[in-house]
Amino acid sequence: MAKHRKDRDSWGEWSLSDKNIYDWSSEEEEPDGRARPVQVLLVKDDHTFELDEMALSRILLSEEVRDHEVVAISVAGAFRKGKSFLMDFMLRYMYNHACEDWLGEADEPLTGFSWRGGSERETTGIQIWSEVFLVDKPDGTKVAVLLMDTQGTFDSQSTLRDSATVFALSTMISSMQVYNISQNVQEDDLQHLQLFTEYGRLAMEETFLKPFQSMIFLIRDWSFPYEFPYGQEGGMKFLEKRLKISENQHEELQNVRKHIHSCFTNISCFLMPHPGLKVATNPHFDGRIKEIDDEFINNLKVLVPWLLSPSNIDVKEINASKITCRGLVEYFKAYIKIYQGEELPHPKSMLQATAEANNLAAVAAAKDLYNKKMEEVCGGDRPFLAPTELQARHGVIREEALQVFRGVKKMGGEEFSRRYLQQLEGEIDEVFVQYIKHNDSKNIFHAARTPATLFVVIFVMYVAAGITGFVGVDIIASLCNMILGLALITLCTWAYIRYSGEYRELGAVIDQVAGALWDQGSTNEALYKLYNVAANHRHLYHHAFPGPQVDEAAEEEDKKRD
Repeated sequence: MAKHRKDRDSWGEWSLSDKNIYDWSSEEEEPDGRARPVQVLLVKDDHTFELDEMALSRILLSEEVRDHEVVAISVAGAFRKGKSFLMDFMLRYMYNHACEDWLGEADEPLTGFSWRGGSERETTGIQIWSEVFLVDKPDGTKVAVLLMDTQGTFDSQSTLRDSATVFALSTMISSMQVYNISQNVQEDDLQHLQLFTEYGRLAMEETFLKPFQSMIFLIRDWSFPYEFPYGQEGGMKFLEKRLKISENQHEELQNVRKHIHSCFTNISCFLMPHPGLKVATNPHFDGRIKEIDDEFINNLKVLVPWLLSPSNIDVKEINASKITCRGLVEYFKAYIKIYQGEELPHPKSMLQATAEANNLAAVAAAKDLYNKKMEEVCGGDRPFLAPTELQARHGVIREEALQVFRGVKKMGGEEFSRRYLQQLEGEIDEVFVQYIKHNDSKNIFHAARTPATLFVVIFVMYVAAGITGFVGVDIIASLCNMILGLALITLCTWAYIRYSGEYRELGAVIDQVAGALWDQGSTNEALYKLYNVAANHRHLYHHAFPGPQVDEAAEEEDKKRD
């Protein structure tokens, strides 16, 4: 928990000499008690995310800041482009704003967020500065300013989902997002911004308001000051040209620009010069101002106050409601739970998305061929086809469809396409099952299977009841009569269902039971045997149910005449 031991100055913050007197009650903090960057979002080796709730709560729920409205300022962009370097100058301003020369001594090393030269990444996940700065705004309100540094996008150890998640989270949490870009705003920068912001917007509740607040395009190492001068004025003219939507633009380019305008309440831009060759090429450069080009320093003196002055900072708002530090902790927890789950689709690279679409188009073309040819074989207006013939035709047409898929030139390689081939095979087999059912429905004997089965059951039970009643086994006769009555009721019910179209689920059950009885006889063998038994014992039936008496002698004479 942070504890301040001295009164703040008129701007609401500490001077640089005070920042060392910053006490932490947690044993996890550094023993000297100085403010430092704290990792709150960790990216694990398996590319999952974990929020350090304890560290976040220690900073944002301290008694001094938890009930103040929060201003969250984040810097995001590609890795190794100087984000942490910029954040440390922002820290200097927050600690030294009362001094006109807030940049400090010319030979003072730059400290704060970890940074270094080179080609390998330095920051991972999301880090926030352990000290929250209380600032008095011009309207008299005191707000808490939180500085966040983020992992750079597109490094060699991060997936596209890692980059999208970190960028989206920082944009969702921050009230001012600085998009750090090198040299120029290219179309891929805008497309990545579109992807990352859409990934963030998916995780947020739907609202008619713009989901994010301020987006500042910071163009580093700007090399064309003769076209657009350094600073905010040149930056705004440059950005207006880059984000302009014209009728002769391709629809894809228009959609990217419309999307960016629809996401942010405020969009601005600042053009910064290159800091100099000593900064770029000296492996031992430690941030001393004397080694940085004067033109960079002059623009830095404009940029940082433009971002952080009390009149320019924006309080964090969600759905038009201002958020306190306490509330920001809860939103942080809620957002990270969404990204830890599987509710959101995983973002894909341009190659992966194109290869996916390419393979899906090939699957669709192959299925279309299969459906078209199978319709010619056993479609709605075609007569019933023998099951063996249908199976043979299916095999031939299936192979043709698979050859169509294999013949299409596809991106992603053979390994990538194999799962789509397996998907196609599975979908064709599923469609074939439907064609079998459709073909069977044309077979009049198949359609009459249920009533035929029930009629046989009724007949057999009728004969069995007569026989068992004749021989005096009344219990069996009663059971046969009960089954006979049940079969008769079932037949009447099935006929009503077929006629009215009601109670279709019950009709399906009756069909399934009748089908099971039909199939149980091994192609009607059992039912055929039952029928033969009933026919062979019809004399017992006549004894059990005598009809009009006929003279046996007269019957013999009739046979002789014949």
